[in-house]
Amino acid sequence: MVKKLLALLMAVSLGVIAVGCGNGSDDKSGTDDKGGASSEEITLTVWESADGPDEFIKQAGEKFTEKNPNIKIEFVNVELGDTTGQIALDGPAGVGADIFVAPHDKLGELVSGGHVLPTENADAVKSAVLESTVKALTYEGKMYGYPVSAETYALFYNKALIDEANVPKTFDDLKTFAAENTKGDQYGFLMDVGNGYYTIIFTTSENNRLFGDSGTDTENTNINSEASIEGMKVFQDLSKVIKAPAADLGTEITDAAFASGKAALYISGPWNIKKFQDAGIDFGVTTLPSLPGNDTPAASFSGARGMFVSAYTDYPKEAALFAEFLISEEMQKLRFDITGAIPSIDVKVDSPYIAGFSQQLEHAFPMPSIPEMGKYWDAMNAASANIWGGADIKTELDNVDKALKAE
Repeated sequence: MVKKLLALLMAVSLGVIAVGCGNGSDDKSGTDDKGGASSEEITLTVWESADGPDEFIKQAGEKFTEKNPNIKIEFVNVELGDTTGQIALDGPAGVGADIFVAPHDKLGELVSGGHVLPTENADAVKSAVLESTVKALTYEGKMYGYPVSAETYALFYNKALIDEANVPKTFDDLKTFAAENTKGDQYGFLMDVGNGYYTIIFTTSENNRLFGDSGTDTENTNINSEASIEGMKVFQDLSKVIKAPAADLGTEITDAAFASGKAALYISGPWNIKKFQDAGIDFGVTTLPSLPGNDTPAASFSGARGMFVSAYTDYPKEAALFAEFLISEEMQKLRFDITGAIPSIDVKVDSPYIAGFSQQLEHAFPMPSIPEMGKYWDAMNAASANIWGGADIKTELDNVDKALKAE
């Protein structure tokens, strides 16, 4: 990206007002028929995470440049959780990305901050991708970004420790199984109990949803509703059979336990497929158990990993062209092969595990993307850990509700 401030100062010093992008000229006669993209030599900077997504962007960039020789793709490592804050700093300074990745729950913050552009060819994109990803990337009726993967989590089971036919369908049965199969460093069931990304499932009985059905009701968060309180009792009861403190059940520890064959059942996402395969675990994936009084799997958060065109880019058409290229069938298959992530389009991939996640997606709901969602994580993480440790459930959930409503 051109350093706009520097460019402007140079232009003023020459007594010239430079408009446009790239070479500072407003002559855009060199355009093609691809949505007005320029034919000049340009480089697009793309922020993405390491350990898989980086390789995808590099390979996708090479393929894109083969089709568009004048456009080069430069990968820069900025992790998923850091891009939103980084673009707010680097974008206005003219040194940020042209395209960057972000989780969809950051959408409200990105839009209200003026950091991203709406989706180009939105109707075509909407028709190409999964409905859940359209909902995830829609804010106040307008779509932003391009979903490069769909995400949710489900129930992993170790086939050496439990037969597929015996995988619990309800949390009552899961508790019984966990009690009978937890001893020493062997566990019948594990999950990251201090992470609100996962513990939200216990609050979703009877269609109870965080911030309401639309995910935008800040007055009625539903996090401390009667359904949430009753569901968190189920969560707290599990602590009586697993008997490990929340501090010992973080993601890294529980991932390692399942990967080493020390857990029969585990809640996690497709990002762990390759890790567990490499560890030699023979596993399957199925939907989450149902909560008491419900006959469908507990609802999980669904998400979309979005590639967003920066509002500060000098090349919005070209950036949109590359972002849309990433949701093509060829690129979605490539991304799955490299990362194991759920494709954002309806495309067949060679995996025995994706079906379980796809089935869970039917019972999932998008993480709210309103700015208030930023207050959720610390508050719910703390409440979950405290409830697991025996704290009063209503008090803890009331505290989360207050945090979400705080000015």
